[in-house]
Amino acid sequence: MSVGTAASRPPGPLAPLAVTIFRWLWIADVVSNIGGWMQTVGAQWFLVEDHASPAVIALVSTASAAPVLLFGIPAGVLGEFANKRHLLIGVQSAQALVAALLAVLTAVGAMTPALLLAFTFALGVASAVQLPAYQAFVPGVVPKPLIGEAASLSSIGVNVARAIGPAIAGVVIGSWGIPFVFALNALSFAGLLLVLILFKGYKQPTADREPFMSATRAGLRYVLHAAVVRRIYFQLLIFIVPANALWALLPVLASSRLSLDSNGYGILLAALGIGSIGGAFIIPKARAALGTNRLIVVTSAAYGIGIAATALSQTLWITLPVLVLVGLSWIGVIATLNGTVQAFLPGWVRTRGLSVYQLVLFGGTAFGAAIIGALGGIFGTAHTMAVAGIVVVVGAAMLLIWPLHPTADKSRAALPMPLTDVPPVATPLPGDDDANPDDAAAAADATATPAVNHELDPAGATLVIVRYEIADRDRAAFLAAMRTLEQSRRRTGARSWDVYDDREHPGFLVEAFHVGSWQEHLSQHHNRTTGYDTEIVEAARKLSASPPTVEHLVSAALPHHPHTTTK
Repeated sequence: MSVGTAASRPPGPLAPLAVTIFRWLWIADVVSNIGGWMQTVGAQWFLVEDHASPAVIALVSTASAAPVLLFGIPAGVLGEFANKRHLLIGVQSAQALVAALLAVLTAVGAMTPALLLAFTFALGVASAVQLPAYQAFVPGVVPKPLIGEAASLSSIGVNVARAIGPAIAGVVIGSWGIPFVFALNALSFAGLLLVLILFKGYKQPTADREPFMSATRAGLRYVLHAAVVRRIYFQLLIFIVPANALWALLPVLASSRLSLDSNGYGILLAALGIGSIGGAFIIPKARAALGTNRLIVVTSAAYGIGIAATALSQTLWITLPVLVLVGLSWIGVIATLNGTVQAFLPGWVRTRGLSVYQLVLFGGTAFGAAIIGALGGIFGTAHTMAVAGIVVVVGAAMLLIWPLHPTADKSRAALPMPLTDVPPVATPLPGDDDANPDDAAAAADATATPAVNHELDPAGATLVIVRYEIADRDRAAFLAAMRTLEQSRRRTGARSWDVYDDREHPGFLVEAFHVGSWQEHLSQHHNRTTGYDTEIVEAARKLSASPPTVEHLVSAALPHHPHTTTK
């Protein structure tokens, strides 16, 4: 089915699967994730059989997640401007090779706990590069109304894999041994690699090229000044750190408290996966009924209560239904936060914004697993998990006092920046699907600024000055509007911003903001300003008694003078 046909249907939890390429990507990704969960179970059980301490076993989660702390932000910048399809093909190939080498070394008896953690870290590096690129790749192959459902399906795919992979791993370990599990993980990368190779219809979105460090700062600056995104990431962090008690300590709990073997541990993880799959069909309806904030309150609290109950349970038949509820609650929190931020981030910074999401998710996982593993060794597995569950419930209660910011009233379509437009700037870049040509033409006609001097250095630092005529009665309202406008300017690229009184012309206020280069200011016009940003600018513009005037100042290249010395 075509993208257009899929977009015309009412959204539903499975609607994105009507898009052919997404369907094949999703199936291949599920297979790859099955291999990943088999790899995790194999690594953890290798350490259990080696009689490693809880702290060392928990380091499997840390070694998988820590690379995002080191490479997450650079990976987001790389994924923003590189061809995402080519990047994903390269990363999948590298992961297959690493997993194959891990299988061979384990089979010949050369594997040690330290070497296992090193290979786990290497696979984590590849995942750090892949995740933001893949999450930004998916919105390019499904219609915008289905991005939230596509994100939920991606999370569901992980949990389908969680339900199947550990169970398969338990059987394989019991029948053929841990090396065979690692070999199957290497093979699991082939499906997604094949789909990416055969998908010839992908077109890399047009983007203004930026220097690496400038692009990195721009992505971080956007997140820092986007209150909606910043609040989501904070909530994710306070959830994920204590929530990792389950993933870090469940293999120890299975072996010691419940006296289970690898097959039994696989059954516990399968119960979590089954709950997550069920959540795929329950959560969308619950989100429609409760709203995002209340849904995360309920599912976070249920998750915390669930892991505390798991820690205290000594019977498998009580633990399994509790873990089903825990799996449902996990998908409710993670898929909802991920889908919300994917749909909210504007296209120009989506990959970089998602790399920060991954940084928070996996950084919190690495930190949480390390701390919880250490505490588990000191205070015991059950006590540590129970206390972590209480902390998760407290984090859920915070949402009642400090809720997430609403997103429904904020237009995310990219529009040319009004007020500072000049004719060459107002035209959207080719291939910019978010831009509205009618809005671009209107913005171009709204000003009569002379054409840009093309001899200006495109890398020159740029100062934009906007003059407003403000009556005394409107001054307080104008300054309040400018405070909101400041955040908009900084999100889209301003490195410094302020507003000044004009001493020589009473009644005029001057907005001045500094952008790293003229080229970056052009990017502000082409694709960085959303409809919501436009509304903010217009609210300030309407308070001006006369049409605001704009100046663009680009730093001049001063001639170089050799140093002189005096005797």
